Amino acid sequence: MENVVLIVHLILALALIGVVLLQRSEGGGLGMGGGGGGGGMVNARGAATALGKVTWLLAIAFICTSLTLTIFAAQNSASGSVLDRIGAGGGSVSEVPLLPSGDALLPPSTGESGGALDLPRAD
Repeated sequence: MENVVLIVHLILALALIGVVLLQRSEGGGLGMGGGGGGGGMVNARGAATALGKVTWLLAIAFICTSLTLTIFAAQNSASGSVLDRIGAGGGSVSEVPLLPSGDALLPPSTGESGGALDLPRAD
C-alpha cells in the first residue's frame, strides 16, 4: 500500500510541475497558449482558470499523499528515537568491525611492529 501511495505521490509531483510550467506568468512564461487571437476553443481567461483549478486539485492531492506517507512512516518507525537506540548498545564496543572479506579489523598493536595497524592478510 505504501508503495502505491509513493508512486501516486511521484506522479502527482511531476504533473504539478508540468501544470505550473504551463501557466502563463506576467512575462508570458512557458505558457503554450496561442497568441492574442480569440478563435481558439478556449480563450485565454478560460484556460488560465482551468489550469488554476487543475493546479489546486493536484496541490491538494499532493498534500494528501504527503500526509499519508508521513503517517505510514510514523507507524513503521520504532517506538524510540535514534539516540535511544544508539544509547541502548551501551558505552563499550562489544563487536569487532569486519572487513568485506569477513576478516576482523584489529586495533593498532603496541607490540613489535611499532604501533602499525595489524590487518589479516588476504591470500
